[in-house]
Amino acid sequence: MKRREFLKEIAGLDKAALQGKANKLGEELMRLRFKQASNQLEKGHLLKETRKQLARVQTALSKLSA
Repeated sequence: MKRREFLKEIAGLDKAALQGKANKLGEELMRLRFKQASNQLEKGHLLKETRKQLARVQTALSKLSA
């Protein structure tokens, strides 16, 4: 997913939906790390992309809280 599309998607979400998305991305990041540790990860760029998406969601959550 492109960055701008992702930002538009999370901009319209409420706090509960953002928390759910953060949990989902956190679990996905954990799965990717396990795959990388066992040398099964073919697309290494997904780690960086998922980490950045999680940071964007957490930033949006903090803006809603403030």
